[in-house]
Amino acid sequence: MTPAEHVYSVLLVSAAEKINNALRQEFTGGRFDPVVIVDSVAKAQRRMVDEDYDLVLINAPLPDDFGRRFAVDVCTDSDRVALIMVRSDMFDEISSSLTPKGVMVIKKPLEVNRLDEMIAVMCSVRERLRRIKKKTVSLEEKMEEIRLVNRAKWALIKSCHMTEENAHRYIQKQAMDLCLSKKETAENILKTYG
Repeated sequence: MTPAEHVYSVLLVSAAEKINNALRQEFTGGRFDPVVIVDSVAKAQRRMVDEDYDLVLINAPLPDDFGRRFAVDVCTDSDRVALIMVRSDMFDEISSSLTPKGVMVIKKPLEVNRLDEMIAVMCSVRERLRRIKKKTVSLEEKMEEIRLVNRAKWALIKSCHMTEENAHRYIQKQAMDLCLSKKETAENILKTYG
């Protein structure tokens, strides 16, 4: 494993021992850790409260639920990747309803080569989602800085009777003179005038 490769945490939701054993062999070599296997949707939901998993594989149906809603929930508002394994006669129906919601669907019985390919695709999608999340966090931080600087400008306008342009220049100059970020400068201004 090269330093650039990530280690992926895996949650396998399956009550079929044969599939569990086959998948356990797929997730070896240090690239996947931890690999947790549970046999119901309820147990999977409890595990996900305590732990965040990169990849979630669901072998449908499960004893307590088919797993369709759970698969969608895994992908909703998160950067996790979900794959649901279904009988081939159900593939078209389930794929057409779940694929638009971000859930990957694969037919059973599993072919080793196809499974290897799907796991590689899942890892690729997970990396893309990591990058998107990182950009989103960066944009949110930048927006927060802009809001803070604007509040500081208005505090200067109100308290020091500056124009908006002068307040903006003042914040920029203070940041440069004091070797602070504009955010830190705006926070200091808000402490003084806010």
